[in-house]
Amino acid sequence: MDPPGKRRPPVEDDDMEAEAIKRQRISDGEEDEEGGGEEGTDGAALPGLAVYKDDDDEEEEGAGHREQWMGQENGRGETIENGGGQVRVRAGDEEMMEALHQKDASRPPAPERRQRQVERRRDCPYLDTVNRQVLDFDFEKFCSISLSNLNVYACLVCGKYYQGRGLNSHAYTHSLEAGHHVYINLQTEKVYCLPDGYEIDDPSLDDIRHVLNPRFSREQVLHLDENRQWSRALDGSNYLPGMVGLNNIKETDFVNVTIQSLMRVTPLRNFFLIPENYQHSKSPLVHRFGELTRKIWHARNFKGQVSPHEFLQAVMKASNKRFQIGVQSDPVEFMSWLLNTLHAQLRHSKKKDRSIIYDCFQGELEVVKEIQKKPLIEKNDHDDEENKVIVAEGRSSNDSVVRETSKVPFLMLGLDLPPPPLFKDAMEKNIIPQVPLFNILKKFDGETVTEVVRPCIARMRYRVTRLPNELSCEES
Repeated sequence: MDPPGKRRPPVEDDDMEAEAIKRQRISDGEEDEEGGGEEGTDGAALPGLAVYKDDDDEEEEGAGHREQWMGQENGRGETIENGGGQVRVRAGDEEMMEALHQKDASRPPAPERRQRQVERRRDCPYLDTVNRQVLDFDFEKFCSISLSNLNVYACLVCGKYYQGRGLNSHAYTHSLEAGHHVYINLQTEKVYCLPDGYEIDDPSLDDIRHVLNPRFSREQVLHLDENRQWSRALDGSNYLPGMVGLNNIKETDFVNVTIQSLMRVTPLRNFFLIPENYQHSKSPLVHRFGELTRKIWHARNFKGQVSPHEFLQAVMKASNKRFQIGVQSDPVEFMSWLLNTLHAQLRHSKKKDRSIIYDCFQGELEVVKEIQKKPLIEKNDHDDEENKVIVAEGRSSNDSVVRETSKVPFLMLGLDLPPPPLFKDAMEKNIIPQVPLFNILKKFDGETVTEVVRPCIARMRYRVTRLPNELSCEES
């Protein structure tokens, strides 16, 4: 029966019957390539040229008829997930919608994704393939293929860096292509076997972990200067911890001499040997300097020299390429920048003026500045051509000098070296004059006068009122 107020669309019975017969013959493969209903000469049909209706088209056609029967040609429907699929329910069928909602609510919740459990083994058959001769952890921790610094592993067979250890990762692919199976995570220091995926728990790999991330206890730091024992590298060379060489990476000798001089400052060295002292700082420069300090003083290195590559990259970024690889710079200028930058990154919010840099290198200088005061010149009212010098009453001749005294903190003091001789010696070289250090330091005795012209002509006297802690300790 048709719903009241609506009529079914007129459809010819003969057309419907013919359409049904045509569909049946198409499904049975009885039509020929022209679709005329006759079999081919060889009795085989060519269904590739036949036109089939998809299931989606039939469902839409049937839904259109049902929509017309329900009298909702322009009605809006709702899509409900049911058993992993989707069911479209037309507006007006409240009972079916409610039933589907109740069925969906009764379904158990989807299980949470659990973290993959990694097997730990001690009997890895590939430990003999580890080659310590090619391991070098002084360079930046970037994947050699994707250039990413996230989740990077080092191959302990060839020494290259690869990202990840999943099925589609570069480390996994390298393990299958090259047959290298032992990898260490450069951040967590865990060792894995790929492609098997289990973690290797073997104490024989602890020396690699110490080279990757050298560590010192507070007791070892206190007795570090008492150690006079030489260490032996893998190539057979001997080196003394703290006295190792730094590789010159294309005109970076100005950085090397600065680092070597700072490594001789005991409080600064002890501070950076323990990462907990500066873990509050988020500056990469601070952490790279600490890593370089630990590598220089480490007694279990695989090599007798250290490459400051990571530290140089941090310097280039922090200085906005003011100091960079391949460009020669002044060591004094670099040291001044480095000390001030480290101090700015290490100071706490509560103690803005305190840091290990200021505790070691800051001193105080008293500066007395004498400026000659110009006499006042006044024009005579009676005679315009004559000028008279008017001196205020009650002032002596010394009143024409203005004396200013101030105290200035300093990290570095510049010394005036004597000029080189005018004539060369027999070897065609200028002889560098030998001057005692005390003669150069007379500039800061508080009595020697130094004349300056900038920003104005003045006579300066300098006196060191407080020496830096390191210099005062050496003087005593």
